[in-house]
Amino acid sequence: MNKRLTTFYLMTIPAVVLFFVFLTLPALQGVYYSFTNWNGFGDRFDFIGIKNYVNLFKDNNVGNAYWFTFKFAVVVTILINFFSLLIAMGLNAKIKARNFFRGIYFLPNILSVLIVGYIFNYLFSNVFTIWGQNLGIGWLSTNILGSEQHAWIGIVIVAVWQGIAYNTILYLAGLQTINQTLYEASNLDGANRWQEFWRITFPLIAPFFTINMVLAMKNSLMVFDQIVALTNGGPGRATQSISHLIYTGGFEGGEFAYQSANSVLYFVLIAGISILQIRFLQRREAEM
Repeated sequence: MNKRLTTFYLMTIPAVVLFFVFLTLPALQGVYYSFTNWNGFGDRFDFIGIKNYVNLFKDNNVGNAYWFTFKFAVVVTILINFFSLLIAMGLNAKIKARNFFRGIYFLPNILSVLIVGYIFNYLFSNVFTIWGQNLGIGWLSTNILGSEQHAWIGIVIVAVWQGIAYNTILYLAGLQTINQTLYEASNLDGANRWQEFWRITFPLIAPFFTINMVLAMKNSLMVFDQIVALTNGGPGRATQSISHLIYTGGFEGGEFAYQSANSVLYFVLIAGISILQIRFLQRREAEM
């Protein structure tokens, strides 16, 4: 048994080393640089303590990026889980070509986020505007991505369209674990579809709901590719997410140490939100 355990441990060493070198070590270096004034290019820098962290709370650009990101994440998380659960229930029903439709709905998940973003950028800029002009629809005649007030809605549409696919599969897996005899018994008791959903379906897929809510929120808070492909943070800074700000400021603006501090704060917030979500939703699971 000891020899077998030794073999198993040795097999994990390459994965652990690669994980440490390419993920853990850069993260630790980022924390180290967040206490300096390094610009990311030279070989000289000074330690400045928590000055970078203090300045984050005084920076309007940082505040706007956090506001946009959290607003975006909440809206996207709600919409993704609502539509994905609805679609999963439809795909779980006894319909013709059910497997075909399951494959179709999963397609967006295997497409590149950047490619999807560039395609929708073209649609918003050219196709939809022409349709709006031909049909005489005013709000559709202008490019939504060019509006400071409405550009974020275009990003939400793309993120939800692509994010629904993965969550639908998870909900579908949860629905298939439910024993159908429960529905047969509820029919005998005279329960309607709405009562079946709230008394049988939702409580039994509550763990899948928890997973989907946490994943959707985490992915939405880390939004980056859609921003780059659709608006690049514009118009102005109206749609600049935290990830986009860290990238542009750290690698293009000479703020490597400053944005390293921002990324540390960003990580702490995402981890904290995820932990709170899990604890709250799991408590709700127990109450159900």
